[in-house]
Amino acid sequence: MTAIRSSVRQRRTKETNVAVRLALDGHGAAEVATGLPFLDHLLRALALHARIDLDVRASGDLDVDAHHTVEDVALVLGEALAEALGDRSGIARYGDATVPLDEARVLVALDCGGRAYAVVDLPLKGPMIGSVPATLVSHFLETFSARAGLTLHMAGSGRDDHHLAEAAFKALARALRQGYAIDPALADRVASTK
Repeated sequence: MTAIRSSVRQRRTKETNVAVRLALDGHGAAEVATGLPFLDHLLRALALHARIDLDVRASGDLDVDAHHTVEDVALVLGEALAEALGDRSGIARYGDATVPLDEARVLVALDCGGRAYAVVDLPLKGPMIGSVPATLVSHFLETFSARAGLTLHMAGSGRDDHHLAEAAFKALARALRQGYAIDPALADRVASTK
């Protein structure tokens, strides 16, 4: 496969303006500015551990709350990943990872084959993790996987919400890296019996 696996996507609504530039075959470089420092932290971890180059710029109605910004970043990032994967030919397709972070541990299994479904089980306890409502962590992951065309199964345990959320993004990243990796045995075929 010699195609450049990258994407540039933008979404502008009355509530947000989000721009994403993504390169799958990168080095983990990230420039992220969403107005939500904890979301920026999670996205930088995703880029580093997936070894994708990522540029995310977002502005939104944070005076209302973080929901629209978090959701729209997930939408655009998922669309960018789907576009970068193209017809998904030549990729390994499946990935899994277990990532510990102190007392927290998250397990991820995923399929990059284009079937969107998410099961996210993260027992987050607090109302907020830094600048982000805890409920939006799972919402981000579910929205991202739907737009990216991923089947995502994620389960975690831990006492510290920050550790649990960060381990979730790192485990997602490491599983993604396996799933979107080029499999020379597949050449330009899609790993599917359909």
